[in-house]
Amino acid sequence: MLQVSAASAASYTLFESGQVRPLALSQNGQRLYAVNTPDNRLEVFHVTSLGLLHIGAVTVGLEPVAVAVRNDDEVWVVNHLSDSVSVVDVSAPFAPRVVRTLLVGDEPRDIVFGGPNRSRAFITTAHRGQNAPFDPQLTTPGIGRADVWVFDATHLGSNSLGGAPLDIINLFTDTPRALAVSPDGRRVYAAGFHTGNRTTSIHRNLVLKYNNGVMPPPHTNAAGEPQPPTALIVKYDGHHWVDESGKSWDAAVKLSLPDKDVFVIDAMANPPAQLAGASGHYTGVGTVLYDMIVNPANGKVYVTNTEANNLQRFEGPGTFTGSTVRGHLHESRISVLSNGTVAPRHLNKHIDYDSCCAPLPNTVNDRSLATPVGMAITSNGSKLYVAALGSSKIGVFDTAALENDTFTPSAANHIVLDDGDEPVGPTGLVLNESLKRLYVLTRFDNAIAIINTTTRTVIDRVPLYNPEPPSVVEGRQFLYDARFSSANGEASCASCHVFGDMDSLAWNLGNPDIMDGDLPGPIASPFPKFITTFDGFSALKGPMTTQSLRGMANHGPMHWRGDRTGGNAAEPSAQPNEGTFDEREAFRQFQAGFVDLLGRSGPIPEDDLEAFADFALQIMYPPNPIRKLDNSLTPDQQAGRDQFFTVGGALSGTCETCHRLDPTANAEFGEPIPGFFGTGGGYVVNEQPQSLKVPHLRNLYQKVGMFGMDQVPNIFAKDNDHKGDQVRGFGFTNDGSEDTIFRFMNSRGFDNQTSFPNSPPVSPNGFDESPPGAGDPVRRQVEQFLLAFDSNLAPIVGQQVTVTNHNSAAARARLDLLVSRADVGECDVVGKTRFGLQEVGFLYVGANEFTSSYQSFGAISKSALLNLAQFFQRELTFTCVPPGTGERIGIDRDEDGIRDGDE
Repeated sequence: MLQVSAASAASYTLFESGQVRPLALSQNGQRLYAVNTPDNRLEVFHVTSLGLLHIGAVTVGLEPVAVAVRNDDEVWVVNHLSDSVSVVDVSAPFAPRVVRTLLVGDEPRDIVFGGPNRSRAFITTAHRGQNAPFDPQLTTPGIGRADVWVFDATHLGSNSLGGAPLDIINLFTDTPRALAVSPDGRRVYAAGFHTGNRTTSIHRNLVLKYNNGVMPPPHTNAAGEPQPPTALIVKYDGHHWVDESGKSWDAAVKLSLPDKDVFVIDAMANPPAQLAGASGHYTGVGTVLYDMIVNPANGKVYVTNTEANNLQRFEGPGTFTGSTVRGHLHESRISVLSNGTVAPRHLNKHIDYDSCCAPLPNTVNDRSLATPVGMAITSNGSKLYVAALGSSKIGVFDTAALENDTFTPSAANHIVLDDGDEPVGPTGLVLNESLKRLYVLTRFDNAIAIINTTTRTVIDRVPLYNPEPPSVVEGRQFLYDARFSSANGEASCASCHVFGDMDSLAWNLGNPDIMDGDLPGPIASPFPKFITTFDGFSALKGPMTTQSLRGMANHGPMHWRGDRTGGNAAEPSAQPNEGTFDEREAFRQFQAGFVDLLGRSGPIPEDDLEAFADFALQIMYPPNPIRKLDNSLTPDQQAGRDQFFTVGGALSGTCETCHRLDPTANAEFGEPIPGFFGTGGGYVVNEQPQSLKVPHLRNLYQKVGMFGMDQVPNIFAKDNDHKGDQVRGFGFTNDGSEDTIFRFMNSRGFDNQTSFPNSPPVSPNGFDESPPGAGDPVRRQVEQFLLAFDSNLAPIVGQQVTVTNHNSAAARARLDLLVSRADVGECDVVGKTRFGLQEVGFLYVGANEFTSSYQSFGAISKSALLNLAQFFQRELTFTCVPPGTGERIGIDRDEDGIRDGDE
């Protein structure tokens, strides 16, 4: 049995990558493969009627999230953070080894084999990344942001550095996730991830423009306090863009959202391609799509997903306005796709969303399934097993009843996976019908649960080695566990903060039933007062795009407005952790959301909230996928950075005056995750009618895909025509109403002409508007810099190379790049190879030397290491891992001071 250990937080970096296909069964049913995401390994088990016997493991890339079996001798592993795919030789299952590393686009998520003799590998990635051989065209309208990389597994390009793809298929959706393949291998289905629901946000000035100069009601909160003008969320209903009341806003929207969700690929074509016309895609499948599976009997495709209710407004009891989303955020569903039709099936149709919020436990909660992810299906297509990540259950469905929507939600059709009273968070399933077993990867405890499908009980748990610190393991459940978080058992923090990130939507979560609050400060920069503003935190804040839980450490108060803050306590505000800058106290302020938003009957215990904070404040942003791997800037990016630091470029200061950029900020205080990456945690006033926290800038590249905005008076009129089909309905700024960074930088006040009467320009060195548009090239340069903005980790982190006898020249050059970045402290470099039954690890220690997982080996030079591997004809895989993690990942897995080879 594998041992579970706990590393110190300093040696472990938490990314919270969502597993997609974490388990795979060999074609002969004798071996089970499991990705060990936190330990960056593929685990190999021998399958017996008595259980699982661990027989082998191999280190792959960082954050493996999917595994697929090519044949009895080879499996492929998708490494989410490494932007790579590990080709693993398992012909000797006791000694699996990585024989190739394929370099693909950013954040790959899933893999299936299809096409002729199932010889083609299909891999989903974002349409960006340093390994992609194309310009992602981040500033071009109408570009799909999802790719499927296709490799011929029999002709990978032996001399190439990272494999030669047969094709890269671009799909018109946002970043993709799941794949499925038809039983005959002729069709591959690819799904977007955050595909949206045809909602978008209209700028506040457009709301006033098209509504006779007034905001839609209410204009005050319940206490009668006037509220600020805000943006408005509208949804395309098939005919018109309408708000919650049904009012049409067609004239205010300058884009179309076709909502293409699932794509159909001809896997047999040369090269493989999406089917033409309407047969090549499905629309209206869901808002966030998790997994797909094909019914082997009738060919129908089942898609686990959630559907967002973000057109509805407000959190809280809904007393004053009669409207609230409390407990009704994302509905958990399975959509059935067949012959061009989509039939969504709400898994929790028993919930009465108008009735909230019963104490726990209750029967409504017991019958619910939250956040449906992985699936498994019987060979005759009659029974479907669904992992409910947010319920710690497996839902069991008769597929005919599911397709016909005649099923009745019932706890009797659930398999509870809890370990004692603790949820375990199932993500992926594999069914072994011959043994009547269901294998379930459970992420909270990093284990495999074995279920007897006859008795529907857990008969064993096989733990995987876990390097995560206890604070991560203990706090994770509070992000996902809807049974605990909500009265109805469907809503959790992860409903919107998907895998700790975001759902790419805006929500209007003001609470009309509360009073306005006070703004504690400090003010990073006051804008000149061009408009009427509202002091403090208004009860009705308007739409705000979902923010990520990543990177909250050392970045001050939370929410777009910073209204989750410790600044209103008695202590003064001071860096790094007092008052407004106390992130832990800011996180504690989310306690109200469990009642007012998730629909719990009361707050969660303070100890649980503390554990949640311990976990959440460790989640990191991945490296920026736009910036060069050597961390250099292109000429345009460098010019944009120069303008970013130009005094007088933004008011009397610089862009950086508000948007602080200091990678070592607060390191002198011992801050475990130091650095300011766009904000120091202060507030900005007068830029909008309500005060906001200065936001960080690490994830702007994720928000690309909305193009098209009508003219508003506070932004220079440029390019305001209708832009046609786009993949996203929400863009930049707090409410997502401004489509591009370029548009935002055309805001009046950032230019060198805007001024008050008889006064000099407010930004004397701002963008040149004499004549109008003269400064646009510089705006474009700043945009390029912002898309490649610094993050906590350098771009090289996660990147890999496997040196073989065939690709040595190209691979050695890439290894030199990895080592050079380690020399300047951007990463640790580890190497792995296989000698006999033993995996041997190496850690780069500087001066072109490595040390080994065997103490007796001593130091070995880079050239000698490469020559040794070549002499023994062994593949050697190198990975740039986060600084401080190299010793654990490379040579001392359990950090006991005894190297792996010596234990």
